[in-house]
Amino acid sequence: QVHLVESGGGLVQPGGSLRLSCAASTNAFRIYNLGWLRQAPGKEREFVSAISYDGVNTYYADSVKERFTISRDNAKNTVYMQMNDLKPEDTAIYYCAADSNSAYVIQGRSDSWGQGTQVTVSS
Repeated sequence: QVHLVESGGGLVQPGGSLRLSCAASTNAFRIYNLGWLRQAPGKEREFVSAISYDGVNTYYADSVKERFTISRDNAKNTVYMQMNDLKPEDTAIYYCAADSNSAYVIQGRSDSWGQGTQVTVSS
């Protein structure tokens, strides 16, 4: 239902930082819960972070907690994820997701997905 376009990925050294952005094309951005999931080659997709429609509640996978921060700007129809202290294990394609049901975002069952942006952490 929502067209999502991720950007901001790239190559970074371990310990470095990146900020991912996801722009949404929708006239109902404020009702959507948003999140980020990632998938590394040969591995299953995993949940990374999520934020509620009003920005009050955030959720993080244990592996990224204290390092990644999700935020949203409803005026710009954009969700962000600041990634600090990146590790090689963070290397993956990162996808943005949106759904009116927050649980679906966390579970990877969202109706809307972006095409992904590649994050590579390597020295």
